[in-house]
Amino acid sequence: MINTPSHDLIGTLAATCTTLAFVPQVWQIWRTRNARDISLPMYCVLTVGILLWLSYGLMLNATPVIVANIVTLGLALSVIVMKLRFRT
Repeated sequence: MINTPSHDLIGTLAATCTTLAFVPQVWQIWRTRNARDISLPMYCVLTVGILLWLSYGLMLNATPVIVANIVTLGLALSVIVMKLRFRT
């Protein structure tokens, strides 16, 4: 299959939506300093998955996948760090 600008647009929109979905969670934990209800194992597995997606994007040289997963990795790691820091 040939990659077209519309493929990149769809990939960019999908990446933007799935990445932005993490922002409210990060903001909520930061604002309340409460991560009691966050599942640490889930976020650890998710972070491994994000790293794998990032690797996949790098292998394919797929910019939307690379950028989205770099940002998402930062957000997921932020949740993990706050979960550990704000233990209650």
